[in-house]
Amino acid sequence: MPSKKGTAVQKANTEILRRTLSLMIVCGILAFIVLGVHLYKIQIRDHDYYEQKAIEQQLRETTINASRGTIYDRNMKILAMSASAETVFISPAELRMYNEDPEFISRGLSEILGVDYDSLMKKWEDTHSWYKTVAVKIEKELADKVRAFKNENNIKSIHLEVDTKRYYPYSSLAAHVIGFVGTDNIGLYGIEAGYEDYLKGTNGRIIRATTSNGTDMLYTKFEDYIDAKNGNNVILTIDANIQYYLEKHLQQAIDDYAIRNGGMGIVMNIKTGEILAMATLGNFDLNNYQEISDEAKEKLKGLTGDEYLKGLAQAQINQWRNRAISDTYEPGSTFKIFTLAIALEEGLVNENSSFYCGGAVDVIGRDTPIHCWKLGGHGSQNLAEAVQHSCNVAFVNIGLKIGAETFYEYMEALGFFDKTGIDLIGEGKSLWWDRAIFTNPKNLSQLAAASFGQTFNITPLQLITAVSAVANDGKLMKPYVVSKVVDNDGNVIKANEPKVVRQVISEETSRKVCAILETVVDGGESTGRNAYVAGYRIGGKTATSEKVGQGNDDDYIVSFVGIAPTDDPEIAVLILLDSPDPSTGIYISGGIMAAPAVGRVFADVLPYWGVKTVYKDKELATINVTVPNVKNMGVEEAKAELQKDKNFTVRVVGNGDTVTDQVPAANATVTKGTEVIIYAGESKPNVTVTVPSLYGKTYVQAKSALEAAGLYIRTTGVAASTTSDTIVVSAQSIAAGAEVPFGTVVEVTLFESDTSLMETRG
Repeated sequence: MPSKKGTAVQKANTEILRRTLSLMIVCGILAFIVLGVHLYKIQIRDHDYYEQKAIEQQLRETTINASRGTIYDRNMKILAMSASAETVFISPAELRMYNEDPEFISRGLSEILGVDYDSLMKKWEDTHSWYKTVAVKIEKELADKVRAFKNENNIKSIHLEVDTKRYYPYSSLAAHVIGFVGTDNIGLYGIEAGYEDYLKGTNGRIIRATTSNGTDMLYTKFEDYIDAKNGNNVILTIDANIQYYLEKHLQQAIDDYAIRNGGMGIVMNIKTGEILAMATLGNFDLNNYQEISDEAKEKLKGLTGDEYLKGLAQAQINQWRNRAISDTYEPGSTFKIFTLAIALEEGLVNENSSFYCGGAVDVIGRDTPIHCWKLGGHGSQNLAEAVQHSCNVAFVNIGLKIGAETFYEYMEALGFFDKTGIDLIGEGKSLWWDRAIFTNPKNLSQLAAASFGQTFNITPLQLITAVSAVANDGKLMKPYVVSKVVDNDGNVIKANEPKVVRQVISEETSRKVCAILETVVDGGESTGRNAYVAGYRIGGKTATSEKVGQGNDDDYIVSFVGIAPTDDPEIAVLILLDSPDPSTGIYISGGIMAAPAVGRVFADVLPYWGVKTVYKDKELATINVTVPNVKNMGVEEAKAELQKDKNFTVRVVGNGDTVTDQVPAANATVTKGTEVIIYAGESKPNVTVTVPSLYGKTYVQAKSALEAAGLYIRTTGVAASTTSDTIVVSAQSIAAGAEVPFGTVVEVTLFESDTSLMETRG
């Protein structure tokens, strides 16, 4: 019989066991409930969420880069395009998965791509990463080398992705208008930035099913493909040929006159406001836009660290700046065009008005008189002569006749107080007086100065836009550089049309101004004679503007603005040259420096634009003509062909009946009256001759020097004169001392060298 003590212990153990079992049951039930709740949440309530998570873990997404839209000129020449390229990346996760050799791969990629070996080795350390970029937008040749290295060594951790690279076929042409993109293919400047939303396109995607380690599933072919939408195409008003002409002649002027701060130029369609060309030189290569000029590099020598980086950044900003629309300057005498137009429109002057210039004029509000650029004065002159002479005194008097209130109102109407609204980013704003100050009757100095273009600043774009308005029957047009935006099917997304902002002056006044401006180029003692082009009616105005407070005492901006043809203006050209170097000894003047450049632009642009030549009698003697092909003709037939229209004289060498050769060659361009040598059985001399120096020689002297050397002449610039000793050669197409074949044609640029006709400031 068990003891009472044993029975008590047994009962206690039984109770503990019972309680333990009960607690376990309760805990089990609670655990089941908790698990059930979680299972409910996972399988029922949050089913869609966790299903999506599972899918995402099994999917791999690849971006399909959209191709950026193309930028064309007005004739559909490609100015900017997206070319195929590839991006190389590595996968540290796959390197670990397939146990590949990072050192071997890094050495190979470093040799092919020129990438730093140590930086590549660093990228492998992130073993959980599936994507580390090695090189972006590489050319096909390099991509093929990487691909060959990958395939030959069966490397799974190297990958190549199809990409696009922005390419500019003409390198620096119209660089400041077109602009450029960054490494991410986003526009940073010019049209590329301003029309980013149209050009950029929308990227596509490829989504594939993968295993947990990121490889494609073996038995599942799931793939979702979302097409990339390529960007739209932008068609400019810029004409690549006209842009080339502008940049060529602008660069020649910069070189000829040692221009220290570059130059700017604009060619505008007067009737529509379309920008046909716009340039800021020095230029830069759009395909390597971060590279700065040698001159800029020279200025950075000796700088290090942050100072160097700061200097480099500033140099880049300076070279990218479109100064034709962003910078302001004192326009000087080109502004007299508007004073003239206002006075004619208001009936305050006419073609018969007379003005006297004694060299200076007193103005209320000034302690000292305003001087004319010609200190001795111009004496008595009519209205056209006052414009031809660019007489400051005459224009001060005209401005005072107009009055400050009226003058101010016209300035507003011509658009000088507002931006033009051109579709380019970075347009600057003029610097003008407050109306209350300008119109104060106790102080007329502002009006007097403004009448001949001093003591205020405007942009080059504002000037040529206003000049075009004066020439365009008085209609102010809104300038623009984008003609239209089209999609890849040719549908027009956006179009710019010519827009008349307002009527500023009457058609009658416009015609009168154009006629007077023509005398500035084709007048007896005019400052703009160097813009003359035989066969074309060109008008314009010179300026030589001091850079007050902007530089040294010898800093000037010389400029010329021209219109053509003056009887029905279609084309306006503006060229500005910033800071000619006085050490060259060349007389600093818009008439000497800028006018010839504008004339050369017109000489190329007008025939290209389809403007027909109409020669005056005085031009016929020395115009350029084309030599016909008379080879294989009978001698008498050849002589008759050459002497037709009295274009050439003829010299026969040899006794044969048939022309076996000729000098100058067929289709060469020479001056009228040139002697053509025809060889009849005799051989043309197969020799080289030395080009003589022609600078400073008159037309007759230059022609004689070339003929003595066995060479021929053609001319550009001021009309050749057989009597003038002030019309001389300013440039020659082939450098003095060069060895060239006998019979070569040398083009000479003629200009008016009489500095007494050229303004020094105004």
